[in-house]
Amino acid sequence: MATHWRSVCIFTFLQLCTFTISRLEQVPTPPLPILPLPTYSQLKWQQRELIMFLHFGVNTFTDSEWGTGRESPAIFNPAGLDANQWVKTASDAGISLVILTAKHHDGFCLWPSKYTDHSVESSPWKSGHGDVVQELVTAAKTRDGIDVGLYLSPWDRHDRRYGQEVAYNQYYLAQLQELLSRYGSVREIWFDGSKGPNAPNMSYYFSDWFSMVRELQSSINIFSDAGPDVRWVGDEKGFAGSTSWSTINRSSLSIGNASIEGYLNTGDPQGTDWLPPECDVSIRNGWFWHKSESPKKLSKLLEIYYNSVGRNCVLLLNVPPNSTGLISKADVQRLRELRGAIDTIFSSNLADKCFIKVSSQRGGKGGGFGPENVLDNDHLWTYWAPKDGDKEEHWIEFRGRDKGLRFNVIRIQEAIGLGQRIKRHEIYVDGKRVAKGTTVGYKRLHRLEGGVVYGQIVRIRIKDSKGMPLISSIGLHFDPYWHPSG
Repeated sequence: MATHWRSVCIFTFLQLCTFTISRLEQVPTPPLPILPLPTYSQLKWQQRELIMFLHFGVNTFTDSEWGTGRESPAIFNPAGLDANQWVKTASDAGISLVILTAKHHDGFCLWPSKYTDHSVESSPWKSGHGDVVQELVTAAKTRDGIDVGLYLSPWDRHDRRYGQEVAYNQYYLAQLQELLSRYGSVREIWFDGSKGPNAPNMSYYFSDWFSMVRELQSSINIFSDAGPDVRWVGDEKGFAGSTSWSTINRSSLSIGNASIEGYLNTGDPQGTDWLPPECDVSIRNGWFWHKSESPKKLSKLLEIYYNSVGRNCVLLLNVPPNSTGLISKADVQRLRELRGAIDTIFSSNLADKCFIKVSSQRGGKGGGFGPENVLDNDHLWTYWAPKDGDKEEHWIEFRGRDKGLRFNVIRIQEAIGLGQRIKRHEIYVDGKRVAKGTTVGYKRLHRLEGGVVYGQIVRIRIKDSKGMPLISSIGLHFDPYWHPSG
C-alpha cells in the first residue's frame, strides 16, 4: 500500500512540474531589440530632458562672446558669487544637470590649474584663493538630484602652446586629468568643436582625450560633434530636425566640420551607433551675460521646448551668471515660468480616462504587452507591443467617455531601451487627420497647428517602422499658452 501511495505522489509531482514548466513556457517574452541600443548613462541622460549651461568667465566682465585670450585675470571679480543660488535656480526649474564652462576659448580657467597662471588664482576674487568649479560641485552636493558637467574648450586663445601639436595636447590632457580627478563625479564633459577662422592649425588628439575621460569617469557622457555618447544637434537655435534619429554613423562624423550639420540634425535610420542629439541654446541672445540683454519670452522658450525635447532631444538651456556672480532675477523668473508652464501642460493626461483599443497585442490579453502600459509611469520598460507577424497596420485608439475630449498636444514615447523604431506615423480625431510625423524616439510632442480639437476618438496609426513598434507612453494634453495665428 505504501508503495502505491509513493507512486501516486511521484506521478502527481511530475505532472505538476510539467504543468508549471508548460505555463512558464507560455508566458510571452519581450521582442528582440533593434540595434544599436543606448547605454545606461545615455538612458539616464535622455530622461533628464532639460539641463542647464552656465557660461561664465572673463567674457562676463568684458561684454563679449569670444575673448581674445589677452584679458587680464584682474578683471575677474564676481564679488557676490553664490553657486548655491545657481543650483537652487536649476532645481526649482526641474533641472538635474548643470554644465559649467570651466575654460572657454579665451583660455581663462575657473579653477586653480597648476599648468597655467591664467586662472582664478591670478584674479582678485577671494584674493586668488577661489575655485568656481569647486563651489559649484559643493553646492550641488547639498541639493539631492543635481549633477555637474564641465565644458573645457579645445581652442585656447591664450596659451602659447596652442598650434604646437604635441605640447598643446599634453597640456589639454593634463587639465582634463585635473578636472576629472579632483572634483568627484562629473556626468557630462563638453568638447566644443568651434574655433575662429584665423586660429592656428591644430590637430586635437580626440581619441586620447576620450580614452582618458573614460579611464577617470566610467559613467560620464562625452559630448562633441561626433560623440561618442552625445552629439551636437547641428545648430544653436534649440531646434532638432522634424525627423530626429538617435542613431547615426560615427564614421561619417568629424568634429568642427560644418558640412555635416544637416546630418547631425536628423540622424540616420541606418546608423550603426546610438548617439542622441543635444540641443544647446541660450535663454538670452548671447551665451555670456550682457547687461543690455534680457531673457527670451516664455512663448519662445516653449517653442524651443517643443522642438527639442518634443523631437527626441535633450534641451541644454544656457543661463549665464552675471558679473556679480548670480543668475539675474529676470532669468530666474523666466525659468520659473517655463517650469510652471511645462507642469501645467503635462500634469494632466486626458488619455487616462479613455477606453483603449489596439490593432493587436503581443501574447494576447494578459500577456504583459497590452495598451494599458502606455498610461503607467514607466516610460522605458513597459509598453504596448503588437503581435509578431501582424502584417496589418498597427494602431492604438483612445475613445473618450460621455463629454468627449478637448486637447491641443499629443505626446508619444517609444520604448527606446529596445531601439528606436518608428519611421512614420499619423494621428486622427474622429476620422480626420490632425497631425503627422516621421520619428518618435524617446519623446515626440505634436502641438497641433490648428489649435484645440474636440472629439470622441483619437487614433494613432504607425505607418512604417523598423520591426514592431513599441510604444511606452501616450498623452493627450491641453496647452493654454498655445494660440496659433490664423
